Amino acid sequence: MHIEYFLKRVLYIVLILVFVSALIFFLTQVLPGNAAQMILGEHATPEQVAALSARMHLDRPAYVQYADWALGILKGDWGTSFSIGQPVLGLALTALGRSALLGIVALVLVTLVAIPLGVIAAARRAGPIDVGVSVTSYIGVALPEFVTATLLLVLFARPELGLFPAGGYKAISEGGFWAFASHLILPAITLTIVMTAHISRQTRSEMVEVLESDYVRTARLKGLSNRAVLWRHALPNSLLPTITIIALDVGYLIGGILVVEEVFAYPGIGRLMVLAIQNRDLPLIQCIALLMSAIYAFANLAADLSYAWLDKRIQYE
Repeated sequence: MHIEYFLKRVLYIVLILVFVSALIFFLTQVLPGNAAQMILGEHATPEQVAALSARMHLDRPAYVQYADWALGILKGDWGTSFSIGQPVLGLALTALGRSALLGIVALVLVTLVAIPLGVIAAARRAGPIDVGVSVTSYIGVALPEFVTATLLLVLFARPELGLFPAGGYKAISEGGFWAFASHLILPAITLTIVMTAHISRQTRSEMVEVLESDYVRTARLKGLSNRAVLWRHALPNSLLPTITIIALDVGYLIGGILVVEEVFAYPGIGRLMVLAIQNRDLPLIQCIALLMSAIYAFANLAADLSYAWLDKRIQYE
């Protein structure tokens, strides 16, 4: 891969984020309600609302507010939360770290479960395992995140069982490793179930096609074992579309985590976004939305770079 290609892609991402930042900012300006009014309450006088609006610079033209916000981002100042009164970047990064931990656990589980399931289903297509994987995948795709999360809560978080907590978060320093892990397990499984359905079906479909190719038949004729044919020759060549699905699932995680975090009361970036929207906390909304856009853009770049790493025939000029 040429360094020029990488730098060009990064430049495109920067330009996209500039456009997205403007779109995010001006969309938040048309949200219903007045931020100063929501902070002061419904009994505030018009004079008090006007004074607070002036203090928060909400009385200036939108393009002036956007210019100040963009310059602040370049200087590292993303603004201060209207509702919490703290710098929004610190709040967002703390919540993003918790969500990233949850997302990474889910992606690892998906990789360990979905890809082997797809390979086994393709190797034994039309058999009981293939049918079972297909049926389970359809069920996983059909169930929304909040339904899966609620079912897991009912089954495994009942007080009489005491297996897992119903929600919340605990750092390792607060309650030890098990308390920390037990709060992650049910949310991570919820995300894993939906993503496993997508990825196992995609892996199976690509593996079936690859297993019928000429070079796989040649490998079998050379006397290679079925294990070697499947995992060393067929799987690497069937993973490119799967990587695309995984990169797209990063976008799903951005939206799906919001629902899952709300159900499990997990203090991540999704729950913080809900809080910001409820309080019309414009700086916090804008910060979270821009961070999510950047994550999605760089996830797609990582997927493209993975193509070239897995398949040496792909060369980016």
